[in-house]
Amino acid sequence: MFTYQIEDNVVIIDFKTFKGYIRVITPSIINIADKSEIPSFAVENKDFPNCTFDVIKEKDSLLIRTNSLIVKVSDNFKVDFYNLKNEEICIDYLSENKKHLIEVTKKLKDDECIYGLGDKISFLNKRGYDYINWNTDDPSPHLETYKSLYKSIPFIICFNKKLIYGIFFDNHYKTFFDLGKTHPDYYSFGADEGHLNYYFIYGNNFTEVVKGYTFLTGRAPLPQLWTLGAHQSRWSYFTEEEVRDIANNYRKHQIPLDCIHIDIDYMDKYKVFTISNERFPTFKKMVDDLNNQGIKAVTIIDPGVKVEEGYGVYEEGIKEGYFATYGGETYVNAVWPGDSVFPSFISEKVRNWWKSKTKFLTDLGIRGIWDDMNEPASFKGPLPDDVVFPGDDRDYLHKEIHNVYGHLMAKATYDGLKEYDKKRPFVITRACYSGTQKYSIVWTGDNTSIWTHLQFQIPQLCTLGISGFPYCGTDIGGFGGDTNKELLIRWVEASCFVPFFRNHTANGTRRQEPWQFDDETLNIYRKYVVLRYSFIPYLYDLAYEIEKSGAPILRPLAFHYQDDVKTHNLNDQYLVGESILVAPIVNQGQRARMVYLPQGEWIDYWSKKVHKGDQYIIKDAPLDTLPIFIKNNSIIVQDPPYDYLDPKLRKELIIDIYGDKAKYYHYLDDGESFDYKDGKYQVYLFEVRNSVLTIERLRNNNIHYDRFIIRYKDQEFIIEDINTKTEIKL
Repeated sequence: MFTYQIEDNVVIIDFKTFKGYIRVITPSIINIADKSEIPSFAVENKDFPNCTFDVIKEKDSLLIRTNSLIVKVSDNFKVDFYNLKNEEICIDYLSENKKHLIEVTKKLKDDECIYGLGDKISFLNKRGYDYINWNTDDPSPHLETYKSLYKSIPFIICFNKKLIYGIFFDNHYKTFFDLGKTHPDYYSFGADEGHLNYYFIYGNNFTEVVKGYTFLTGRAPLPQLWTLGAHQSRWSYFTEEEVRDIANNYRKHQIPLDCIHIDIDYMDKYKVFTISNERFPTFKKMVDDLNNQGIKAVTIIDPGVKVEEGYGVYEEGIKEGYFATYGGETYVNAVWPGDSVFPSFISEKVRNWWKSKTKFLTDLGIRGIWDDMNEPASFKGPLPDDVVFPGDDRDYLHKEIHNVYGHLMAKATYDGLKEYDKKRPFVITRACYSGTQKYSIVWTGDNTSIWTHLQFQIPQLCTLGISGFPYCGTDIGGFGGDTNKELLIRWVEASCFVPFFRNHTANGTRRQEPWQFDDETLNIYRKYVVLRYSFIPYLYDLAYEIEKSGAPILRPLAFHYQDDVKTHNLNDQYLVGESILVAPIVNQGQRARMVYLPQGEWIDYWSKKVHKGDQYIIKDAPLDTLPIFIKNNSIIVQDPPYDYLDPKLRKELIIDIYGDKAKYYHYLDDGESFDYKDGKYQVYLFEVRNSVLTIERLRNNNIHYDRFIIRYKDQEFIIEDINTKTEIKL
């Protein structure tokens, strides 16, 4: 048997040979750990509010009761979760055949699905698979059999049509998830080092579980408006002239563009925080000229610092002891510059040093930084587990901080942009851990120009979204290999609403800027970039929602239709918020597809035909058509055409009304600064009822539009935005 004591919000259970710790974070979030205090890179704010709960000692167990849950603790630290009706939610299974030093096994219900784990390339429902969280750069075409990719996000959501909960295993060592592969009736998660430290997150729906998870790990901050626009990239645009040519061609072909990404060849011999004067002799002027065209410049940086005497970044780091060591000597491996050393981002001193280096880029006008190769990747084999990364308090082994190396680099980069650019930082990272969403957006890494990777884009991005990373994207057209006309067209269509919209491809592959093919490709590509830009206000409203609830922009259909089992394994459709359903074509040669419409009524965006929900329909989809459906009784806000996203140009808003009864909140701010945190923003309420549209400003300030264009059925109205409340008869 066991004894227990209560200290604040922690129930400490003494099993004689070890102690277990049950921490009540909220009535719906419970932390299970083997130590009282465990450092976390993900849960950085542990100032949790007080939470009341009851503890009841029974003969063979201990019950911890909140106003949402009953936690039952038995011998050997068996922890079971029940709802207040005493119905099973999540039940431990004490297996004697453990594969790992730390391991938790739980029972699976027959109809239970498992979503999550971030960027793993697989289907939405990962039941029946096993995975390893160990940030890995694998340049070969990624397959569903891959157990590890660039990111380690040890969070899963388990659900059926009636119940849902999340598990966050906050262990930053290499972790293992067996999701019913070894035995179909059980799933397990574990590690061979670190601590038992997981959070059980209960909710009534996906929204509540994701809100709970992002309450712990942090929510992605509101981005600058322009980052939601179109981005163009290639490894590499080798010269200043080539970059200018890309910008000019976008403007010439009247395709909106907000950003060009400049890959590693802008540097001098791939040395970070340098410029090649040979290839980019007037780099700052080039960036200024791009800005004058409404185009921002983003540069890539890698963590590997070239070993070279006289190179300031290297010399400073060596002098101060900022780099990893091995056997008492500075550790050297090879990346793009050749022999390189690796900053110890676990040290705050090193992060502050790296942060100071970003000023070199912001002084050149760079508006965003792309952190790459930060798993960390290396060309002469992986870093040994016992490479030492000096910290401020102690030394850390590589095996301990490998999965958070990219996380810590992203934090340093974010802090640098915040200080020197003075705007909301735009950081992109390839490698990350849970919680990195506070500092950086992500993309899925080096995908390939194959239809399989287009097909996996939807579950991959939806999974990243519900795993706390709402700002995510894939390389449109594919990074490795040669794309083709049809694949590029279907990829840009499928990405029309994807939060991070970037066309990017590798050196030596076929060029895939939209004008590199024929006129049909160019016209269709333009059509969907223009369409994306029209929906930017709707996407930005969802971005505002992210800060409040963590609910992602792209959502699997089960997110809102959990009680409909037909949505649980639906991998080729997605929701944008709650009101837009997208069903891309992801198969070669396909010109029609079956679309599942969940309950309610759905309006075909193109034909305006109304379809009843809870049924499959056949939708024609010729090469230039992306199937889009709007939920009836919705309001969708849109922009008029723009070449780029300048908040100062946004003087009018289009209000599209679908149906006869709808309510919608719209957010407006300056699109770039942190002033919104001081209350400098506007929220509009748009409501349709009894054939009357009410437009109301909810905040008493002078932030507003000049006019609204209202579209309702076959009518269009133009209304000046001069009053705090306006009613329009429809």
